[in-house]
Amino acid sequence: MRVCFDTQGGGTANPNEDWVAGSPTLAIVLDGLSTAGLSTGCRHGVPWYVANLGGHLLAALADLDRPLTEGLADALEQVAAIHPECDLSDPGTPSATVAILRHKYGALEHLVLADSPIVLDGPEGYTVISDLRVDDVLPELRAEVESHQTHTPGHREALQRLVIAQRQVRNTPEGYWVAASRPEAAQHALTGTTPLRGIRSAAVMSDGVSRLVTEYGMATWADVFATLRTGGPRELIQAVRKTEATDPTGIRWPRYKSGDDATVAFCQW
Repeated sequence: MRVCFDTQGGGTANPNEDWVAGSPTLAIVLDGLSTAGLSTGCRHGVPWYVANLGGHLLAALADLDRPLTEGLADALEQVAAIHPECDLSDPGTPSATVAILRHKYGALEHLVLADSPIVLDGPEGYTVISDLRVDDVLPELRAEVESHQTHTPGHREALQRLVIAQRQVRNTPEGYWVAASRPEAAQHALTGTTPLRGIRSAAVMSDGVSRLVTEYGMATWADVFATLRTGGPRELIQAVRKTEATDPTGIRWPRYKSGDDATVAFCQW
């Protein structure tokens, strides 16, 4: 498996909270969840968390016989163990979405936890693998955020109310699941296997990239893969930024940020 990737922050002063890595058998994308300026109980922060979780995932899943869920659970436990001085019971403890694609013995294994998708370019078109359970919770608060233009006090306050409410249902049966401090979250990921035969390429990405198709409607998956083949991940991210620049305050496309961190790993065989 040949993997090329790129990642770019959302264009603000905040650090990039996405993380990406690739190997001959693995492509991993993590998208750190926004804290909206609220306390997390952890002195390290989201970029530290995703970097450490990603590194432990790479090591855990280098063994092709190790199930993806088991590798993720072990990585979560290992990261929790290296900062015991932090309050890992805080509902805002640093957390992330997870998207993993692994090439194993003529097949592709996937794991997705929350809304960073994997898209396969196969003989029957494009298959999108994503975990959208977060979209089913707190629709009224999400609508309130989207009723405000970005970069306004009303938007900031509504977003903080949403994040506070999300934290109460995060990693519970009534809500949705993400990677945080509890290894049992791995058992709630969506997993599966696809025969490699006929798969031309695949993309593992954060929702800061996939929204070009799913939210903005300014490209199809065929367009996305055409851009990846000709210009690579950097050109695809630039296409997202050019689209967002036409609507900087979220009037046409209401959203949480004018520009989110954007990451994509492009896999070919």
